[in-house]
Amino acid sequence: MIFSSITFIFVFLPLVLLLFYTLRKELRFPILLLSSLFFYFYGEAYLIWIMLLTTFLDYGCALLISGGIRSSLNQPLEPGGSRSNAQKFWLTVSIVSNLLLLGYFKYFNFFTENLIQVLDMAHLSHMKLDGLAKVGLPLGISFYTFQSMSYTIDVYRGHVTANRSLMRFATFVTMFPQLVAGPIVRYADLEEQFKHHSIKTDQFVEGIKRFLAGLAKKVLIANTLGQIADQIFALGQYHISTGIAWIGLLAYSLQIYFDFSGYSCMAIGLGKMFGFEFPENFNYPYISNSVKEFWRRWHISLSTWFRDYVYIPLGGSKTTVVKTYRNLLIVFLLCGLWHGASWNFVIWGLFHGFFLSLEKIGLRKVLSNVPKAIGHIYTLLVVMLAWVFFRTETLAEAFRYIKVLFVYKTSPFFMVEEFLPVEVILSFIFGILFSMPVLPRLIRLGDSLRPGLSAVAALGTAIVLFLLFLLCVMSLTSGTYNPFIYFRF
Repeated sequence: MIFSSITFIFVFLPLVLLLFYTLRKELRFPILLLSSLFFYFYGEAYLIWIMLLTTFLDYGCALLISGGIRSSLNQPLEPGGSRSNAQKFWLTVSIVSNLLLLGYFKYFNFFTENLIQVLDMAHLSHMKLDGLAKVGLPLGISFYTFQSMSYTIDVYRGHVTANRSLMRFATFVTMFPQLVAGPIVRYADLEEQFKHHSIKTDQFVEGIKRFLAGLAKKVLIANTLGQIADQIFALGQYHISTGIAWIGLLAYSLQIYFDFSGYSCMAIGLGKMFGFEFPENFNYPYISNSVKEFWRRWHISLSTWFRDYVYIPLGGSKTTVVKTYRNLLIVFLLCGLWHGASWNFVIWGLFHGFFLSLEKIGLRKVLSNVPKAIGHIYTLLVVMLAWVFFRTETLAEAFRYIKVLFVYKTSPFFMVEEFLPVEVILSFIFGILFSMPVLPRLIRLGDSLRPGLSAVAALGTAIVLFLLFLLCVMSLTSGTYNPFIYFRF
């Protein structure tokens, strides 16, 4: 079940909201927990046991780190204080167990495929490893594993108090708005909200607005451009021209942004409807003037997770120059592998790490002394070329596509105009427009108006959102293309 589906919008969500708001206050968290478990079971069936195992494991490890399961103490540890061997042991159990689960379900197939290739080159193909069963990838495992694991690390560091309520901790891990595609919400973000949970009318209304805005991003822009991107990337090397290749790359670049930011926007809106404030996950990344700035704006919850739990513990930039660059490359190697188990994702991550290192060496200083337009073009070019590795299935396919981008080529089979019908042109226009901070400026303009005009602006916003919702429903009921890219991860 995905957010941009008729079942979710008209059946699941209204029913959960009805139960959440009409039953007794003390039943709100149990309702949210049970509905989240049903939401996940609806899509993954028996694989729900992996998420439940992660939840029980980290709940128990956090209590053992903080003083013992039977202890009545419920205070955070002293930040920076010494830790016993037992506390270090239970933190290790949490981290290793989570990484083993993630590693097995996400990387087993990748490992065996590469091992088979190595054996073939060594003329040992008779070992028959290609008969091994394939391991299915559980939905959202990368997200909820990182989310749950960060909780035990934060308890160990003394940043949060271990939650003695299994129900509340399970609600935090499994909460369906952010369960399968983020943002990666840390327990520290919601600790006080769980303790002092409240519902505000204006928060609920804002949640509806955010959900509808995210739905429009996803259905009206990402889906339309995604179809074109799929068609172009599926063309063989003899059928694609340079112009068509650039159209496909631009379409995919906008698709992945509006697909993922649209999902995050819907998740944040749903969180508000249930009385929770989730962190923002995107801040107009395509207006960045450097790759470093891009990662401050793109998938913020993931980049800050790697910063706080990998980069800084490795020494960050407060070490030797060589180790600083090593740390950057390690982080982005892991970032690539987090996104997917293939060499394409490895190259995608290292590609970003390489340019971040170049900027740290001196390129950033150069960019600061040239017109911003040059830095913007440089950043877009790096990011878009990296998306080729992200989108294609093999390295050979990626390099062929990049070659077509830069070595002029025509196609005897297809014209550029065939991939630019009116609805695609409109999606490109709105996609480019709204990948810039146009909406925040319009909102600030509306807030600055006099009371009478402000009310008119609010009414106009409501009408626009309602019309966008109708267009989304019309598109969804027609049974059109409607995937979520980040469900793969």
